[in-house]
Order: sequence, then structure tokens, then C-alpha cells
Amino acid sequence: MADQTKLTSTRSPLAYENDAFLKGPDGRPLRILAEYTEPLARFRREKIQDTVVFFGSARFRSLSSAEEAVELLARPGGSEPAPDHEQRAHRAQRAVDMAHYYEDARSLAHMLTDWTRTLPGKRHRFVVTTGGGPGIMEAANRGAHEAGGKTIGLNIALPFEQVPNPYITPQLNFEFHYFFMRKLWFAYLAKALVVFPGGFGTLDELFEILTLAQTEKLAKKMNVLLYGEEYWRRVLNLEVLADAGTIAPQDVNLFQFVDTPEAAFAQLKESLIRDHLQSPPQAQRHQPEIATTRR
Repeated sequence: MADQTKLTSTRSPLAYENDAFLKGPDGRPLRILAEYTEPLARFRREKIQDTVVFFGSARFRSLSSAEEAVELLARPGGSEPAPDHEQRAHRAQRAVDMAHYYEDARSLAHMLTDWTRTLPGKRHRFVVTTGGGPGIMEAANRGAHEAGGKTIGLNIALPFEQVPNPYITPQLNFEFHYFFMRKLWFAYLAKALVVFPGGFGTLDELFEILTLAQTEKLAKKMNVLLYGEEYWRRVLNLEVLADAGTIAPQDVNLFQFVDTPEAAFAQLKESLIRDHLQSPPQAQRHQPEIATTRR
């Protein structure tokens, strides 16, 4: 007797619609590629040609916010002060001392954006870019926003919440899963880097760029400014590396110190005009606008 079992078939989902595959380990290369191509498409759509990147501590506060925290701690509470009151008061006062870096980053980003908005052309030049979070990142995005320009935030998804600051241009607000893809976009379009005092993350990002410059992996000149000479000379002593022979003597000249928004803006403007606005050498004229790092 013939087998009368009725066979049915169901369509398998298309690979690019298979959510389990895309979010699983085998889909990792596609997720990495997406963190390259999706920002690339948005930058092209928003006519972003290049950027100036601001790095610095996420923990610095605006002067008004820091002073308000000191005042709150000084108010009589009607009960015994908390056991760690002195430590909290010290940290609050220290935040006031460091708040000038927030205000300086805000002023510098405003100056830079004011100038870039006068440049001719259909594409946006030297757009202020940050990691998208609080502190120095917020200050730089805020200054550019207050100057009426576009400003970029390259945020990172972390186990603890890091909310994008409210001053990022909405169409240029990104969130990355992979740190290395976020770093690629910091370097890819940047024509200059301003590094304010910061911690491990700031140092990591700074040395990433210095290594690319030292090893000639950047197909462009990039002006690197360390803002706050006193702070950075206490943190970095590259002369020790040069003396030991672990870096070349000229490597200590890969960056410059600045201490005021006016001095930083003057150096940025001079280098951006000289290296990126004047006619490029004949060999570089036909390089794609968006491709600014060596393969």
C-alpha cells in the first residue's frame, strides 16, 4: 500500500532576515561590517567631509553644575553629616577646580564651529566629534551646537548606562557595540585631535592616534593638541622613552601643548588651512574624500 503521509514544507527565512543568525556568533562579521557601512552612509547623507575630534574625561562637570553640588553639600541638613561627608566635600570642590576644562572645551568647540561655518563648499568641514557622553564630550558637542553647527557623537554600548548627551545632532548620533569600530571612526575622518585631561579611556584613544601617526598609517597630517600642559606633563614623560631608545627622539614632537581656547583655536586654524584647505599635492588630489586612512 502506498505511503499516504502528507508532506508539508515551510520556507526558510532569508539569511539577512534570520535574527538568530545575525545576533549569533556566526553573524559577527556582518555586525562588524554594519558598524562600518551604516555610519559611512549617514556621513555621506549628512555631507560630512572630515572632523576634529575632542577627547577627555567623562567626569568633568560644567562650572554651574559643580558649584551647585558644593552649595548643596554646604547646606545644613538638620542631622549629623554622613561619615564620608569630608570626602564628598573634597570631591565636590575638586570638581569646581576642574570645571574650567569643561568650559574651555565648550568655548573652543564654539570658536572652531563658528569658523568652519564660514568655509565655502557643499560639504561640512572639521565637524566637532566626541565620544557622545558626558564631561568633556558634552562640553565640545555643546559648544558646537551653540554655534549653530552640526556635531557628532560616537557613543559605545556599555554594561552600565551611558546616555548620549543632548547636544549631538540627531542624525549624527551613533552607538557602537565594538570598541575597535568606534575607534576606526574617530580616526577615519579626523584632521585634528584635541585631548583634554582624562583617564584610561582618554589615554587609550590618544596613544591609538599617536601610534598610527608614528607608524605612518595615517594618509594625512593630523595636528594633535594636548590641552592643559601642567596636567599632561605630570601624566606623560615621553622623554624617558626617547632616552631609553624605545621611541625615536622626534616622536616627542607628535603633539603640542596648549592652555587656552584661543591658543588652541589659533593652532587648529593654522594647521587645518595649511594641511587641508590649501591645494593638496598632485599625488593626493584623486584620493576619495571619505577614505582618509591607509589600507
